[in-house]
Amino acid sequence: MRYVRYAFWGALGIILISVSLANRAIVDLKLMPDAVAELLGFNPSIGLPLFVVVLGGVASGLIIGFIWEWIREHKHRRAAGGQAREVRKLSREVNKLKKQKNEGKDEVLAILDDAS
Repeated sequence: MRYVRYAFWGALGIILISVSLANRAIVDLKLMPDAVAELLGFNPSIGLPLFVVVLGGVASGLIIGFIWEWIREHKHRRAAGGQAREVRKLSREVNKLKKQKNEGKDEVLAILDDAS
C-alpha cells in the first residue's frame, strides 16, 4: 500500500511540474477591476507566471475549504467533548460506588466482585 501512495505522489508531482513548465508565461494579476481602480485612484497589479496564479488559486481554495469545514464541525466537536466529560464523570461515580459497596469486605472478594 505504501508503494501505491508513493506512486500517486510521484505522478502528481510530475503532473504539477509539467503544468508549471508549460505555463511559464507572465500574466498581469489585477487586484480590482479597472473602473474601481480609476475611482480610487490607484491600479494595483502584479506580473506573475500563470502556473503560480493557477496553483495559488487551488491552494487558497483548499485552505478556505478546510477552514470552512473546521468551523462547520465545531458543534460536533463540542458535543463529543461534552459526552467524553460525562463518561469520565460517570466512570468516577461507578468506581466510588464500587468502593462503598466493597467497604469492609475481604480484598480478594472485592476484586473478584469487581471483575464480574
